[in-house]
Amino acid sequence: MEQLEGGENNTTPESIKYPGWKAMPYVIGNETFEKLGTMGTMTNQLVYLTSVFHMKSVTAATMMNIFSGTSSLAPLLGAFISDNFIGRYTTLGFASVASLLGMILLTLTAAIPKLHPHPCKEKYQQCHGPTLPQLSVLISAFFLLTIGAGGIRPCNLAFGADQFDPRTESGRRGIDSFFNWYYCTFTCAVMVSSTVIVYVQTDISWALGLAIPAVLMLLSCITFFIGTKLYVKVKPEGSPFTGFAQVLVAAFKKRQVEIPELPDKELFDPPHQSSLVTKNHHTNQFKFLDKAAVVTLKDEIKSNGQAADPWRLCTVQQVEVVKCVIRMIPIWSTCVLFYIPLIQHSTFTVYQALQMDLKLGKRDFQIPAGSFVVFNMLTLTIWIPIYDRVIVPQLRKITNHKGGITMLQRMGIGIGISILGMVVSALVERRRREIALHKHTLGIASGGGAISSMSSLWLVPQLALFGLCEAFNMIGQTEFFYHQFPENMRSVGMAVFSLAQAVPNYASGALVSIVHKVTGQNGSKNWLAQDLNEARLDLFYAMTAGIAALNLIYFIVCAKWYQLNSTPNGTEPEVVSEGEEEKALYQ
Repeated sequence: MEQLEGGENNTTPESIKYPGWKAMPYVIGNETFEKLGTMGTMTNQLVYLTSVFHMKSVTAATMMNIFSGTSSLAPLLGAFISDNFIGRYTTLGFASVASLLGMILLTLTAAIPKLHPHPCKEKYQQCHGPTLPQLSVLISAFFLLTIGAGGIRPCNLAFGADQFDPRTESGRRGIDSFFNWYYCTFTCAVMVSSTVIVYVQTDISWALGLAIPAVLMLLSCITFFIGTKLYVKVKPEGSPFTGFAQVLVAAFKKRQVEIPELPDKELFDPPHQSSLVTKNHHTNQFKFLDKAAVVTLKDEIKSNGQAADPWRLCTVQQVEVVKCVIRMIPIWSTCVLFYIPLIQHSTFTVYQALQMDLKLGKRDFQIPAGSFVVFNMLTLTIWIPIYDRVIVPQLRKITNHKGGITMLQRMGIGIGISILGMVVSALVERRRREIALHKHTLGIASGGGAISSMSSLWLVPQLALFGLCEAFNMIGQTEFFYHQFPENMRSVGMAVFSLAQAVPNYASGALVSIVHKVTGQNGSKNWLAQDLNEARLDLFYAMTAGIAALNLIYFIVCAKWYQLNSTPNGTEPEVVSEGEEEKALYQ
């Protein structure tokens, strides 16, 4: 069975001509236009549902929560289909077209009067909500967008990395640089969507504001398919989940069996057949799983050297793949905890800005409270090229590591910066509150509460710190889940990465509810009161910094325990010559 296809119709891994950076204009162009289209469509969707479809705020929020949750779970299914049946190229192509159709349908709901409720003629008139046919079209658009998210999120990063030859030093460096530049374009897309496209939607026309993302998604599809002949396409070798289940069943059946004294020599380890999945070395962690590879009877092995019953005898390779996935669970849990401070900060920064002086200098122009996320993204966008082109080459000379620092070190630095970001946030909020309580105010905010005379630009340092922590930890996560998952499960790895970003939303909501319920009792101040001057948001930030600090300690423990799946001693592979790399990869 062929596992790889290249632009030259080559059929063996050794003869594949990886396009590398030649394919990046198409891959990154596709992803940039896709992100512009998707973010431009969804950023302001809550306002669209309440103002055009006349939904109640609770109903609109519930619909968007359902859509967001489903879109976060769909990548797991998309990754399964991609890695087991149709491959990343086909999945990406199908998902991109589905997203395009969803955006076109959503645009039509704004452009065609019959597809949305009639506008309210008077300000206080009772507005009619959507009819069943109108709601059906809207839900159909969201359904298509969910399909698109399910295929694009787990495959876009992995597919881009597939274009670089992992057997060469230049190829591995290309993969690392690709992850950096991917996030650079992603943040640019977020900034444009949060400003330009949102302005068009709210101040000019919803039909035009939704048509622009649809056109951008069309450009994304065109860009993607233009590069078809150039791409390397990794074909699936079959379901890795079957082998995963076989190891667990075989280990359970042989739970009473003793593990050999020399497992490296005595366990069932036939010659490695796959040209897609790299051979994993035996490790000493989770020894109970090694029982699945213990040969107890001669007839367990057929004359051709294969297992007679794969549900009773598994290879060392199968066992090590299962160990690899299990080892990543603790690291994944630290990623979930990492996002909690980020989510809390992004939410309450808007409320802080609303009770601060939003004027820019002495002019009357005010910075919109919802636009402060731009400072976070701007820091990330500026930092990534500097880090990739200036800092990494210098670090490489010092550490002799291809990435300058390891994936786990990069993630740990990100967690450390998040602690500093929360501490700075607490100090700034404490000062903002003190100024407001001493009557240095500029009026009353729309949500109630005095506006502090403290400039909102004091929020920029903490936003810049969170931009840096994302640049370190999130890109480190991307590299980690891509490199550490077996090659035939890399779409699943990207889906797990996406899930690590989705789960904290629920955890953050629970944390806010608990703090809101516990504080404010017996006459003490509610930390999260509506009026921040009456609240103690600074203490909430300090508590969140404590959670981040505990997560850093937990992460260090997990990182020291973790063994990278590339080598038997758990260290990252050394940079060797291209000929030696090719030989080592396929031995």
